[in-house]
Amino acid sequence: MNYRHAFHAGNHADVLKHIVQLALIDSFKRKDSPFFVLDTHAGRGRYLLASEESRKTLEAEDGVMKLMSQPKLPEVVERYLKAVQADNPVGAMITYPGSPLLTAQAMRPQDRLAACELQPEEAAALKKLFAGDARVGVYEGDGYEKIRALVPPKANGAKIGRGLVLIDPPYEGQDAEYIRILAALKETFERWPQATCAVWFPVKQRRTILHFLRKATALPYKSAMTIELLVRPDESPLRLNGSGMLILNAPFQFDRVIGPALPALKQHLGEPGASTRLDWLKTAE
Repeated sequence: MNYRHAFHAGNHADVLKHIVQLALIDSFKRKDSPFFVLDTHAGRGRYLLASEESRKTLEAEDGVMKLMSQPKLPEVVERYLKAVQADNPVGAMITYPGSPLLTAQAMRPQDRLAACELQPEEAAALKKLFAGDARVGVYEGDGYEKIRALVPPKANGAKIGRGLVLIDPPYEGQDAEYIRILAALKETFERWPQATCAVWFPVKQRRTILHFLRKATALPYKSAMTIELLVRPDESPLRLNGSGMLILNAPFQFDRVIGPALPALKQHLGEPGASTRLDWLKTAE
């Protein structure tokens, strides 16, 4: 696998994904009981915005940096920006926190994170980042294959009832990736039916996405929704026109939490022809 997220850290796809991720985690924190997060494609956890990779693409400039310069944004967006800023000196943006670091920063002492990463160099950086944090387990290897060992989650021998499985692959396998995601979701729900699952997907070819979503509707979840941000028209299979999140077992009224973010993201990150979507595929009865 050749993908390196350092080229893309803080871009529009990260912005959408991490706003949704933190909003989901905040929903778990409304109760005192512990929650568990499994991050199947965790990356290295923290990215230097002055690195050669980041400077080569400057994608953060058109993503998180554009939002940082805005005086007022919806609460759910401000919450994300504060989490990003917390990993930086006051008034500066030097690093961008990846999904496992954002999760760990939001967790309480009783909560747990399992972060999986296939690439040895990235996994080593992740282990170094979380050295000494007993709440976090870092696992080098295929995150899909780790589901069987890590789900249903336990802490100190007791099962954890609530939590999130975050699936954010690089899609180097393109259509084949969706097959692996569907298998991972199926196994997750068989082993942990109450889990909330969040799947990030790129918007390049709508046909492929619709086929995946139709297959996903056969899974035994209580509710499902999709959230999308397209920063340009969906007309080129060669560019990342936007991205989306499929949320299975979405929290009650999660659309009201995340909905206000979408017009702001379209306004500040979008090019001409930008659009957003928020659709319930299934609502809890």
